Order: sequence, then structure tokens, then C-alpha cells
Amino acid sequence: MANGVRHTKGAPAPQTGWRGGHVVSARATTIGLMAILLWSVMAAAVRIVAEDFGATLGSALIYTVGGILLLVFRRPAPIREFPRRYLIVGGLLFVFYESSISLSLGLAPTAEASVEVSLVNYLWPTMMVLMSAAISHRRHAVRAVLPGAVVATAGVMLAVGGNSGLDWQAAVRHIAADPLPYALAFAGALAWSVYAVFTPAMSHGVDGTSLFFPWVAVALWIIHAASGQGWPSTPPRPSAWLFVVIAAVAIGGGYACWGYGILHGSMERLAIASYATPVLSTGASAVLLGLSLSLPFWCGALLVAAGSVLNYLVSARE
Repeated sequence: MANGVRHTKGAPAPQTGWRGGHVVSARATTIGLMAILLWSVMAAAVRIVAEDFGATLGSALIYTVGGILLLVFRRPAPIREFPRRYLIVGGLLFVFYESSISLSLGLAPTAEASVEVSLVNYLWPTMMVLMSAAISHRRHAVRAVLPGAVVATAGVMLAVGGNSGLDWQAAVRHIAADPLPYALAFAGALAWSVYAVFTPAMSHGVDGTSLFFPWVAVALWIIHAASGQGWPSTPPRPSAWLFVVIAAVAIGGGYACWGYGILHGSMERLAIASYATPVLSTGASAVLLGLSLSLPFWCGALLVAAGSVLNYLVSARE
């Protein structure tokens, strides 16, 4: 007996509670957590692809391959089954987020600025935690999760920025001199948080990831055409094509898992776990790119873990 429901052989997996009138599945939450592991290799794979194809062409190729893989292995429901509000709002938010991140990284004038822009983008886990608490209708929910959110966010900044040798005073000067990439990254982080927290209620259980992903590919091809960069003069290495596929699997598979998780799993658990995304991504990049992990990275990772545990304990008490 669980939650007053008797489970028999062949019945669906046990459920873990309710969210917005829908049963929350532990299995769906686990699938959503797999997205974080897949996304951990994304940054390094995308960087390797960009070295051979350029930022805009590389992104367009990755999302084209990813969109094809999703259409083959995870075909979307017929478009008539999608609620119109979810199709429009969810699709626009999804495409805007991906396009804004690609543009913000492409507009960053230096490698240091790219790291700074990435840090702004990594505000989305904190935004998700606070938004999830705000819509939970529990008294003082935002105040309760705020300490853990602050600790975990500080950990992300230390882990990612510290391992890259980030100069915070220089970062402030870069933002003042060229605010557009940072504004785009912030707007993208906000859009992704809104998508993850609010669109599941609009979807009526229908996942639009496989439908939205090709839209992102189209938007990125338009951005690449507008950039005027064309095809690289030097033929890409054969291994670069392999990393196009690896990045496509990591990104497309990650979004497929995440989409299922936010529709049917525990949003609060996924929001808390999402703090691990930038830390795992930095660690995986160090391994794949042959970099060393500094002391600030490990200190930041501990802070992320501490902040996540604080928020988990808060949610567990509710």
C-alpha cells in the first residue's frame, strides 16, 4: 500500500505524490535526473565541434542531427494533440532559450567573456528553485529555500569561475563595456526557468521536446546564414563529425529526459538537482579537454552539494 493505492503485479511503478492535481512519478524524476548527466558532456563536445566548424555552424549542425535523432527515436505526438497555448508559449520559450545562449556565446569577444556569459546562464537552477517554491502555495516557501539557493549559487560561481581563473573585477568591466551577451544569457536563463516551471501545466501531459528541437535547428541555421561565416575553409577533421553526433545525443537526449521529468516527475527535486549541471559540466570538460581542476572548483562543488542538501531537507519537511 502506498498513498492509499494498492499495487499489483504488472501495475505501473509506485508514485511519489501529487503536483498540480497530477500524480508525481519517481521513475519520471529519475529519468529527468539522467538529463543532468547527459548535459555534463555537452559543453566540452560543443567546444570541440566549434573549433572545427565555428560557433554558429557547429551549433546548427548539432541541433540538426539532434532533431533528426529525436524524430526517429522519439517521434512527437500528432500536432493536433498539443494544446495551442503550450505549443505557442512553450515553443517560443524553448527556441528563444537555445538561440539566446548560442548568440550570447557567439557575441562574447574573448574566451574569458565566454566563461562569464556561461556563469550568467547558470543562474537558471536558482531561478527554477525560487519559482518552484513560489508556485508551491506553501507558506514562506521562498524564504525557506533562499539560504540553500544562495549557498549553491555561490558554489556554482566558485566552481566554474574559479577553475577558469576568472577575474571578477575584469568581468564587471566587460559587462559595462558590452552588456548585450550578458543580457541575452540572463534572458535565456529566465526563459528556460519559466519553460521548466510553468509550461508543464499547459501541456496536458504531451511533451513537445521532439517538436521544438527542429525549430531550434531552423533558428540556428538562420543565425548562421545572417552571420555570413559560411563553411570553414579548412576541411573539418573526421573526429569533429563524431563529436557532432556525441553533442547531438547529449543535448537531444538530455532534453528528452528533462521534458519527461518536468511533465511527470517532481519539479522541486529536479530543480534542486539541477545545481549539479554546471559543476558536472566543468568536471567533464576538464577530463575531455585535458584540463586540471583547481582548488576553487572543489570548494565550489562542496558548496553546491551543501546548498542542494539544505534545499532537499526543506522540501522533505513539507
